[in-house]
Amino acid sequence: MNLPVQNTKPQTPIGTKRPHDWHDSLSRAIRDPDTLIEMLGLPKSFKKPARVAAELFPLLVPLSFVARMRPADPNDPLLRQVLPLGDESLEVAGFTVDPVGDGNSRRAAGLLHKYHGRALMISTGACAVHCRYCFRRHYPYGNEPRRLDDWEPAFAELNSDTSISEVLLSGGDPLMLTDSRLSDLIARLATIPHLRRVRIHSRLPIVLPDRVTRSLIDLMRGTRLTPIMVVHANHPNEVVDDCEQALKTLVQSGITTLNQTVLLRGINDDAETLTNLSERLIDVGVIPYYLHQLDRVQGTAHFEVEESNGIALISELRKRLPGYAVPQFVREESGMMHKTPL
Repeated sequence: MNLPVQNTKPQTPIGTKRPHDWHDSLSRAIRDPDTLIEMLGLPKSFKKPARVAAELFPLLVPLSFVARMRPADPNDPLLRQVLPLGDESLEVAGFTVDPVGDGNSRRAAGLLHKYHGRALMISTGACAVHCRYCFRRHYPYGNEPRRLDDWEPAFAELNSDTSISEVLLSGGDPLMLTDSRLSDLIARLATIPHLRRVRIHSRLPIVLPDRVTRSLIDLMRGTRLTPIMVVHANHPNEVVDDCEQALKTLVQSGITTLNQTVLLRGINDDAETLTNLSERLIDVGVIPYYLHQLDRVQGTAHFEVEESNGIALISELRKRLPGYAVPQFVREESGMMHKTPL
């Protein structure tokens, strides 16, 4: 099967009718490892270990993201983020199912509280892409709320704690919610007097850019809460074409947009790649926010980069980039009240 041709035509202007919407794009996402391997012309030897690893954590990747990969290249940096590998089944000391202490910070169903002034809602367990390094790949999403009424204990907890001024919508991926459900959730948060901001953490503007629509922009800006979007790109090859346009749409709508990157072995653990990523982000108006040391979740040890290497990379980035384009290198540690600068 041939790789889908990337659409290089101008994007349909926002506010006009598209031939399909993001739900259609999601429905065509690849879920079978054999299909992905054949589409990209990879060696057949990849098939068996990919199928085994996908039993532990399923494959899911939208065609837009696949179209940015280099055919016949097993080391393509975008492919390596999504292709299941046999290494995921290895048990490595120090790698656990909950390395960041989500379970210990749960204050109500779906509500996590780790940092002063901020709380996080697990808005859904669904994603548009299954990143193989995902730190919540073992999270018990089945225990979390689904209907708006199910969130009432979390809303009550937020309402009772006047120290909380910002709520982070996470998951899974909150942009997997329909506009109606997302709007209802944000509107309900806006009724809590001391909340000031709502922050959405999402990979969809990167891997499923169709999700950035006029209705999404309107609902994010439709309450008194200040909206902030945090996206997640790891490599400059992600920030092109329809992804680039989606990010510009967010920024030009007036929504503060930040990017988080995970430092990943063989994908972005060199200064040239990280420099190019920051430059592409800045060129579309997105602020490089964090470079994360890998969360040590079971099944991801093959992605880990030595912390000392990360520190050296940041030092090199400071030589190459203006200060506003250098992300802060951090680690999340269970029980800490803030990210740990490295």
